[in-house]
Amino acid sequence: MLLSIHVKNFALINDANITLGEGLNILTGETGAGKSILIDAVNVALGAKNVKSAIRSGEESALVELVFAEDNGERLDLLEEMDIYPEEGTIIVSKRIYNGRSICKINDETVTASKIRIATSLLIDIHGQHEHQSLLNKSKHLEILDEYCRESFGDIKDNLEKAYKEYSRLGDELDSFEIDEEERIREMDFLRYEINEIVNAGLKDGEEEELTNEFRRMSNGRSIIEALNEAVKLIGYDTYDGAGEHISKAVRFVKDASSLDEELNEISDQLESADDIISGICRDINTYMDSFVYDEKALLEIEKRLDIIHGLQAKYGATYEKITEGLSDRQDRLEMLEQFEERKAAIEDAYVEAESKVIGYASQISAIRKREAAVLTRLIKNTLKDLNFLDVRFDIDFSKKDGVGKNGYDEVEFLISTNPGEELKPLAQVASGGELSRIMLAIKTVLADSDDIETLIFDEIDTGISGRTAQKVAEKLGLIAAKHQVICITHLPQIAAMADTHFRILKTVENGKTVTKVEKLNDVQQTEELARLLGGAAITGAVMENAREMKKLVKEYKKQI
Repeated sequence: MLLSIHVKNFALINDANITLGEGLNILTGETGAGKSILIDAVNVALGAKNVKSAIRSGEESALVELVFAEDNGERLDLLEEMDIYPEEGTIIVSKRIYNGRSICKINDETVTASKIRIATSLLIDIHGQHEHQSLLNKSKHLEILDEYCRESFGDIKDNLEKAYKEYSRLGDELDSFEIDEEERIREMDFLRYEINEIVNAGLKDGEEEELTNEFRRMSNGRSIIEALNEAVKLIGYDTYDGAGEHISKAVRFVKDASSLDEELNEISDQLESADDIISGICRDINTYMDSFVYDEKALLEIEKRLDIIHGLQAKYGATYEKITEGLSDRQDRLEMLEQFEERKAAIEDAYVEAESKVIGYASQISAIRKREAAVLTRLIKNTLKDLNFLDVRFDIDFSKKDGVGKNGYDEVEFLISTNPGEELKPLAQVASGGELSRIMLAIKTVLADSDDIETLIFDEIDTGISGRTAQKVAEKLGLIAAKHQVICITHLPQIAAMADTHFRILKTVENGKTVTKVEKLNDVQQTEELARLLGGAAITGAVMENAREMKKLVKEYKKQI
C-alpha cells in the first residue's frame, strides 16, 4: 500500500505531502490545476524518464518520494531477491532530479532506474490517461491474456523462454555450417598458418615488457654510464671537491668536537650514518658500471624479438592474453572444420530436439491460453455490461504464427460488438476513445481480482463518459477499491462521490509565482467539492442538496459491497 507521496519543487508543485488512505483515494480540481503533474511526479519516481521542465523555476533540484507499507510474504521474498528489505515495514522510493541527471534511491540506497521499475512493479500499477490506446495494438492483447494466465502457466513460460534461447543459439551455430567445401579447405589452411605462426613464436607472459625495458637500458647505455660517472664525481671520494670527501672531513671534525662535549655525540653519529650512506651509494654505482656490458649483437637480437612480438600484437591482439585467446578460438574453429560433417550432424540433431521442446512448451501454453481465454472472455463481457455496454459481445480470436518465438506461436486479438446486429470486429475498427477507456477499466477490474498488486492508480479513467455510464464506472472503481488501494484522478461527481479519501488540487499565486497545492478534504469540504463538480460556478442550495444525496447513496452502496 502507498502510504504517502512527497513532492518538492516539481513543476508547479512547491512542497506537497499527501497521506493516502485505504480504499478509493480521489483527486479532483479545476482543469489546469496540476492533477496530472502529480501523476507525472509519481511516474518519475517509479523509474519513468524525467519530464520536461520537471524542476520548478528558480530551484536547483526536484524531489519525489513515495513511502510504501509491505507485509505480503511473496512480494517480500521477491524484493529480498533484489536485496531490498523494508525498514520498520516500509519501503521508501525516491528520486532527486537535477539539470541533466538524477539520483534514484530505495531506503537511502542509491539504485538504477531499471531496478526501481522492477521493484515498484510489484507494488503499484498506473493506468495513465492514454494507456487505453495500447488496446489498439494486438501485442497488448496477448500480454493481457498472459497476465490473466500467469498462475495457470506455472513454470511453463520460463521453460519456453529458456528452451527458445537454446533453440536460437543452435540455429545461429547451424548457420555457421553454411559453407562450401572449397571455402572450408581454404579457411582450414589459413587457420593452420595463423596457429603455427602464434605457436612457433613461443610467446611468454610478460616477455614484451621485460624485453622493452632491457632494450631501453642497452640502447641508452652510453648516456646511463656518463650520468653515473658524473654522479660519482659529485658525491664520491676520488676528487677533492666530492661530497663524500667533504662529509668524511666533517665527520672527523665533529668527532673531535664531541670528545670535548658529549651533546655532540648524536650529531656525530648522524654524520657517520650519512658518510656510510654516501659510501654505499658510490659502491653500488661502481658495481653497476662494472657489470654493465654493451653487447650490440644482444641488442639486435632483442630488437628482432620485439619486432616479432609487435607483429603478432598487430595481427592477433594487443596483449599476451588476447593473442592466446585468439589462438584458442582458431584452434576450436579448425577442430570444428576438420570434424565438419560430424559436428554439423550433431548440431542438426540438437537443433531438431530443441525445436521439438520449444513446440511442446508452446503447445502447452497455447492450450492453457485457449482454456483461460474462454473464462476471461466471459468475465470481461460481464464487466463491460456492468459498465453500461448493454448489448455487448466480446471474444478473443486465436491465430497461429508461421514460426515459434519465446512467447509461443499464438497471436490473439480482442473482438467486440457494442450494438445489436453488428458483427464482432477488432477493437481498433469499432471502439471510440471513451469506449476504449471503459474496456481497459473492465480488463483492469478482471485482472485486479487475480492480481496481487495492492495499489492501482487511474489517471482520468472517466475520459469520454458521463451520466449513467459514469455512475457504472464509479461503482466498478468502488468494487476494485474493496480489495485494493485505488488512487484516481477524475472530473466527474459520480466517481468523486465514491471516495473513501478525497483530495482537492488547486492552483494559487504566492509571491508572484504559480503554485499547485494539495489539500485533504473533510466530509463538509467533500460535499462542497461535489457541488462544484455538479454545478460549476453556480453552487445553489439545490446543488448542495444533490451533492449530499450523492454521498448518502454512496454510503448505502458501499454497505452492499
